[in-house]
Amino acid sequence: MEFTYGLEDNLQSIQQDLLYKTYEPGKYKEFYVYDPKTRLIMAAPFRDRVVHHALCNVIEPIFERRFIQTSFACRVGKGVDAGVDQVTKYLRTTHRKWGGKVYCLKCDVSKYFMNIDKNILRSILFKKIRCRETRWLINKVLDSTPGDKGIPVGNLPSQLFANVYLNELDHFLKEDMKIKYYVRYMDDFIILHNDKKFLHDLWKIIEKFLEDKLKLKLNRKTAVFPVSQGIDFLGYRIFTNRKILRKQYVKRVKRMVKHFEREYKAGRMSLEYIRQVLASWKGRSERADVTQLRDSIAKRVWFSFGIEIF
Repeated sequence: MEFTYGLEDNLQSIQQDLLYKTYEPGKYKEFYVYDPKTRLIMAAPFRDRVVHHALCNVIEPIFERRFIQTSFACRVGKGVDAGVDQVTKYLRTTHRKWGGKVYCLKCDVSKYFMNIDKNILRSILFKKIRCRETRWLINKVLDSTPGDKGIPVGNLPSQLFANVYLNELDHFLKEDMKIKYYVRYMDDFIILHNDKKFLHDLWKIIEKFLEDKLKLKLNRKTAVFPVSQGIDFLGYRIFTNRKILRKQYVKRVKRMVKHFEREYKAGRMSLEYIRQVLASWKGRSERADVTQLRDSIAKRVWFSFGIEIF
């Protein structure tokens, strides 16, 4: 509201800072979120976020053309639902092709955002960005946090940069290793194959590529397993013919409803806010085979708040 109140002056001020290269990023506001795991979020001042949007509007189309079709994080027309649908499609395709003998290599990069090497990232970005002024602004954004490693979770450019960084792995797997059934959502990715040994060998190859080329490591959750036990991905456990919500997510929803009940009873939370948050749960649950759970949550919400969510 403050920025909009003096919109023209504020935009002219940013324009002058960029033209004369006097722009300096402001101080981040730092806070932690604990859902589902602890993350440090670094929120830039609103003025800097205007600059971030301006930068991404220009450079994102350049890199979007290089992204593979099965990378789903933070892209227009992609997202969680499209990623889940792609995994389901691949499961059905591989089931028809190989019968019940299908295995999954599921990988997760250890502490991804905080381990991105800024110098490697610069070299990847600057292969496509030749404009000196744009390079200067990218460096300003990257250097807004100290050290040669780590980009802030919460920055719009960080989402794009993180996608660009692992796009190197995408092209290595698709073009050099000829991997067909591959889906990535930021630093989580899965590969399907009928040969368990092939996936274990590929696991080692991926580890070496990440360490040598990107200075990253896979975490301990990385594993090879039969798809018959379901693939835990993007909040769902996905099977060939159905998908259910992860137990961890279900527990969070139940805790959330209890929290809403306490806060509403104490007069610290409005029905409108509760309705908005539960709309997200509604959308997620409608895409999963959880009829009984959905009914029990809906019943509790009706008795507690008089809200119909289905």
